[in-house]
Amino acid sequence: MSEKEIFQFESEEINIKEVLQKYLKYWYLFVLSVITAGAVAFVYLRYTTPQYRVSSTLLIKDDKKGPSLADNVVLDDLNLFQSGKNIDNEIEILKSKSLMNRVLQELSLNTTYYVDGRVKSTEIYGATIPLKVIVSKLDSSAFNKAIVIQPKDHNEFQIEADGALSQHKFGAQIKTLYGVFTVVAGTGKAVKDKKVTVKFHDIRKVAESYNQKLTVAPVNKNASVLSLSLVDPVPAKGVAILNKLVEVYNKEAVEDKNLIAGSTIQFIDERLKYLTSELSLVEEDVESYKKDNRVTDVSSEAKLYLEKASDYNRQLSEWAIQIDVLESIERYLLKQESEYELVPSTLTIQDPTLLGLISKFNELQLERNRLLRVSQSGNPLVQNINEQLGNLRSNILENLRNIKDGLKITRSNLQASSAQFESRIKEVPSIEKDLIEIKRQQSIKEGLYLYLLQKREESALSLAATVANSRIIDPAISGDTPVEPKKQLIYLLAFLVGLGIPFAGIYIKELLNDRVQSQQDVKKATNTPILGEIAHNDTFEKLVVTENSRSTVAELFRLIRTNLQFATLGKDNKVIMVTSSMSGEGKTFFTINLGASLALTGKRVVLVNFDLRKPRLLQDMDLSNEIGITNYIIDEQLNIQDILIPSPEVTGLYAIGSGPIPPNPAELMMSPKVGHLLAELREQFDYILLDTSPAGQVADAFTLAPLIDASVYIVRYNYTFKSQVAIVDDIYQNKKLNHPMIVLNDAEMKEAYGYGYGYGYNEFGKPSLKNTLKKGMRIEV
Repeated sequence: MSEKEIFQFESEEINIKEVLQKYLKYWYLFVLSVITAGAVAFVYLRYTTPQYRVSSTLLIKDDKKGPSLADNVVLDDLNLFQSGKNIDNEIEILKSKSLMNRVLQELSLNTTYYVDGRVKSTEIYGATIPLKVIVSKLDSSAFNKAIVIQPKDHNEFQIEADGALSQHKFGAQIKTLYGVFTVVAGTGKAVKDKKVTVKFHDIRKVAESYNQKLTVAPVNKNASVLSLSLVDPVPAKGVAILNKLVEVYNKEAVEDKNLIAGSTIQFIDERLKYLTSELSLVEEDVESYKKDNRVTDVSSEAKLYLEKASDYNRQLSEWAIQIDVLESIERYLLKQESEYELVPSTLTIQDPTLLGLISKFNELQLERNRLLRVSQSGNPLVQNINEQLGNLRSNILENLRNIKDGLKITRSNLQASSAQFESRIKEVPSIEKDLIEIKRQQSIKEGLYLYLLQKREESALSLAATVANSRIIDPAISGDTPVEPKKQLIYLLAFLVGLGIPFAGIYIKELLNDRVQSQQDVKKATNTPILGEIAHNDTFEKLVVTENSRSTVAELFRLIRTNLQFATLGKDNKVIMVTSSMSGEGKTFFTINLGASLALTGKRVVLVNFDLRKPRLLQDMDLSNEIGITNYIIDEQLNIQDILIPSPEVTGLYAIGSGPIPPNPAELMMSPKVGHLLAELREQFDYILLDTSPAGQVADAFTLAPLIDASVYIVRYNYTFKSQVAIVDDIYQNKKLNHPMIVLNDAEMKEAYGYGYGYGYNEFGKPSLKNTLKKGMRIEV
């Protein structure tokens, strides 16, 4: 059985109580840090501008996910009412910078208004604004510039800008180097001497800022309902922006739809002007011809032939109308200025290929116009559409020519048939023939005029009845509670930070501390048995172990005294050397009080000061150090009794000083008389305690190694370096000293109440120390 198994404290892998005690002794730092962090959080919440979430829902009327608007059969011919929206495209349109820029311009948000509070300025909006600045012109130097307006009365106000003051009247135009604007009274209550700060902004940057705040997303993948939301410190402004955004979005959608109807109406109006003049000329010709030739009736004999001829003439009129319409569209397409204009409807032409080409052409024109709103003409997408438009234009013209050629062939056939019938009515007067020709022209012009007039009314109706392809489900509304900052989260973070800062500080302090802090530090560095611990001595007394003392320190010395009985497993344990790594670790204090505790049991104990370099033993015992070991080794006439000094305070306790400090202490301790001295002391005393020089600094202690029975190595908490524990480990591993044991000095024993360390029995039935730390536990010696 090893000495470590007998004397080492029983321990767990993780001592939770020890870890907690390490931090709880700094409880005041945790309390102060939590209070400070809470105060900082309170101030932050008190003066941070709250942010409110404003949200709205919008229904996009998509005929793939919902009903079409063209449910009324009366409006079937008006294809402008059909809806077909791509949700992803509409989301991008709603989030476009141009749309947001138009929204902010219509709301005049190039200016913002603030009123000063006791600590911070607060933005105001809407009905709470006591005055309004109407900007006519704004220079870039005005961006992020602030002016202070202070109303004097209902008619005058004062402006402070760049440190200069000026007086103005409400409604008067103000011209400055950075812009031209007018200040008018607002709906809010103006208070005399209440200043309003007005800031000017670059509307593009404001639009970019709100674009980043704006969130547009479908409520689910199967619905065409969009959720719009943004976060703003002024709820009323956020509500106004969202409502205006939906309004402008619907307005632009209607404007896109009205482009086709408006283009058709413009084309028909131009044709009607031309036809009106032509129709008037034809009517004048009819009137003149009848007056000149006095035509009143047609011969009854030619009635049948005239009916046949009239039928052919009717068909010729219809084909002529279609040819004229085709030629009009062809001329319209060949105009250079109409290259990127919408092609009007084909009116009476029912050719499906032509209708499809024109419909595709108009769709590409609308898509090109929409892209040009958000991009430049050099954009690859725009160039691609331009190329497609050019190809479609060529295809339409080719199709028009083919249809027109076919109509002309049919017209030629009809004219030939009509000529056959006309030859049969030779008996009909030539006057009637001329009149028919004139009326034929009049009929063509009247038919075309009435047709165009009807189509114009239909286009005007569609223009007036156009509605947006979206509907507001829930108008914009702001939440009652701010979404930022979150009070509970801030206070929780403050609490955690308040705990974390001192915890981190203590942890880093412990991490950087290279001194021995706990018994675990020693156990990790060495397997040397631990004899016991000595509590911190709050008094200045060097001798704390007396007959009537019951202090924690005294009881722990008694505990160590008991442990010495098992130190060498029944072997002789008279000569015990006390050493350490460096000066100041408590070797002399330990030697004096261990000797006193042994003497109190009736044993004869002698303390020998072998620290010939810095002797303190007799000085701490208030005894004279004039004569000692140095004199004994040098002077052959001296004997032990001449250097032996009894302790006046403890019966049975004696001391031998070091004497004068020699120039060669290491060589002096190698004298044979040292062994003779210890041999004689063994015969006269029960215990001999040797107070030696630090083994970590000088080799004096190792010269006594063959003469001792056991050695005690003092390690002082918060004083001995962790690296110095390797010295005692080297002693233990290489057996440089007999039976080395460690005593931990200067331990904090706040919970021991004078007791707290006891000993029990291990699994081998042998006494074993264990750290009990229990109140009221007595130590039986």
